[in-house]
Amino acid sequence: MWVELMEVQNAYIAETWRELFAAEGLKLLVVPLTEPWTEAGELEPRKLYVPHGKMHVAREILRKI
Repeated sequence: MWVELMEVQNAYIAETWRELFAAEGLKLLVVPLTEPWTEAGELEPRKLYVPHGKMHVAREILRKI
């Protein structure tokens, strides 16, 4: 199960966060906020999710930066 961590403005910011968390060994799921039947553009907002049991790790990473 995945838990929402934050919402970001676009795909570029989402990928930056994904790389940061990956460097710390934490998976991040990026989901566009568009309708499922439409294709998400690069400027569409995204929600970032982490595994349920790893939320404390994500908070610690965010606290460090």
